[in-house]
Amino acid sequence: MKINAIDLKPGNVLEHQNKLWMVLKRELVQPGKGGSFAQVELRDLRGGAKLNERFRTQETVERVRLDEKDMQFLYMEGDQATLMDNDTFEQVSVPRDLIGDPADFLQDGMVCKVMLYEGTPLSVEIPGSVVMQIVEADPVVRGQTASSSYKPGRLENGRRVMIPPFIETGTRIVVNTADATYVERAKD
Repeated sequence: MKINAIDLKPGNVLEHQNKLWMVLKRELVQPGKGGSFAQVELRDLRGGAKLNERFRTQETVERVRLDEKDMQFLYMEGDQATLMDNDTFEQVSVPRDLIGDPADFLQDGMVCKVMLYEGTPLSVEIPGSVVMQIVEADPVVRGQTASSSYKPGRLENGRRVMIPPFIETGTRIVVNTADATYVERAKD
């Protein structure tokens, strides 16, 4: 689908130079002399490279439609995550680096949002938070106040996270999957 460069928005996916690019930023520039143009920052969806491109405002670009599906995480084998489409029960393998660091928080049966282009997965988004158990927590140092300091703890998946002093080994907590930070104690 062709659209004018002036209508681009962050999050749009374009086909440009025989690659798929996601629009990160778009700024309209009106120089004192000459026609106005759109300064667009793009990221290659497959390679991850960034590109700054200028398009005249009336220039048309090819916008790509992506399919978004909810898929269930089944298992991790090596550096490949296997997900299943809940409607067709079709399974697809996705490289771990497509998911990034949040892949550490994948749990059996977790439903993830997968962006597909012509059946090929381009990105996997896992839920924003998960409940995990603390398997190792440093003891509380006397005199520390809860507001001033956090202590290191280890989650059941092996990741280290900073937790408040009142959290002990065996406690289940809510963890932000984007940056691996403590959110709150889990409600049982």
